[in-house]
Amino acid sequence: MTAATIRLGTRGSPLALVQARLTRDAFCAAHNWPPERVEIVPVMTAGDRIQDRPLAEIGGKALWTKALDSALFSGEIDFAVHSLKDVETLRPAGITIAAMLKRADVRDRLIGAPSIASLKHGARVGTSSPRRGAQLLRLRPDLVVSPIRGNVATRLAKLAAGEVDATLLAAAGLDRLGQPDVGVAITVDQMLPAASQGAIGVECRTEDAAMRALFEAIDCKSTRAAVCAERDLLAELSADCHSPVGAFAEVRDGILILTAELLTEDGRLYVRDEIAINGPDSAALLARRLLDDAPSELRALFGK
Repeated sequence: MTAATIRLGTRGSPLALVQARLTRDAFCAAHNWPPERVEIVPVMTAGDRIQDRPLAEIGGKALWTKALDSALFSGEIDFAVHSLKDVETLRPAGITIAAMLKRADVRDRLIGAPSIASLKHGARVGTSSPRRGAQLLRLRPDLVVSPIRGNVATRLAKLAAGEVDATLLAAAGLDRLGQPDVGVAITVDQMLPAASQGAIGVECRTEDAAMRALFEAIDCKSTRAAVCAERDLLAELSADCHSPVGAFAEVRDGILILTAELLTEDGRLYVRDEIAINGPDSAALLARRLLDDAPSELRALFGK
């Protein structure tokens, strides 16, 4: 490695590597650097190694981030690239989200049927996401939610093998992998996405002011405003990967509106509300309003 090379840490999955290359190219273009200036360093995470259990059972989102955090702190890498929906809401003080690339499609795609309504009675839908499972069961209580993990290719292979009748994947991931025609997009009115879905985040050491300054050139301010509102809501809820929560902030008529919903895992209990973001406390206010409106059984999922 030459002195001029900057090391980008990423998970080694096909999607993570695509996202790393997108970030490298944007970063180099912003500073008129050749792509070789940034070295992509794949880092194996516990979430990649353990594929036979739902994420919520084995440590949550930290399984994706801990190895990259350690590589940052040790100086093995200079910055890390993540799917922000896989990054815990509370991050170590020594790590800063230095940039967010422009957000891609936030929706989920259904693969295996033309719509949720068209799924056969009792169809098995593969997902290990508590949010997706709860949203499906709210719409179709007859469905069977079957845990399924692995990268995009693995999940599509399990569907093709008949292990499940359908599955749900993030539209952004499919698009980035060059599969824009796979599946049918589900509207956010039917299924709110996960907080930060579709957003790529760049993290570096907080103390590295020079690196933070370099990333200002690729930081999408509109994406940051929306994603920060969604993450602030999760923080107020103390939500984790066990929590069926949907959250999406979008600009309507020039105003950033945050919509969120809380569900029980079986989709039986549900609250949904929205708020205009006009300050740092707006997302927290929406979280408290949702909890106030939620039945006690649903509130208990958030320790309230």
